[in-house]
Amino acid sequence: MGRDILSELKQKKPFASTEEELFLNIIRTADQLGRFGMDLFKDQDLSSTQYNVLRILRGAGDKGLACGEIGERMVTRDPDITRLLDRLEKRGLVKRSREKEDRRVVTSRIAPAGLDLLKKLDEPVTALHRRQLGHLDAKQQETLIRLLELARNPPGGEYK
Repeated sequence: MGRDILSELKQKKPFASTEEELFLNIIRTADQLGRFGMDLFKDQDLSSTQYNVLRILRGAGDKGLACGEIGERMVTRDPDITRLLDRLEKRGLVKRSREKEDRRVVTSRIAPAGLDLLKKLDEPVTALHRRQLGHLDAKQQETLIRLLELARNPPGGEYK
């Protein structure tokens, strides 16, 4: 087995609870997995959040999405979707337009350059995920997925 979280954090004192140990394991794992992704995106002058927006817009197709809808679909929350879209539009990866029916709504759509960039990243991202998590067999992966979903969705709804 690998090192435990106590030794990784160079901590001598035991955790106050199993929940604390679990929480720190989740955060540490997310950070470690995310760092490898950031390196991949950095080569394309892209953040993981920008990559997430491009994938969301690719999935939306020609219809595109309003800013609020993009925010709801983000893997990680970003309080400033507008500025994020500004940067992507400036690079020619996203196009935005006001809707004729309701001029207050600005719809974002992925531009051809954004589609090309995602196509270029699709295989390296898939390969990265295999390197990161391929050592877990299919049953372990499914179990981990279900456990993480349970952790995100406690009985009774939102965290208080």
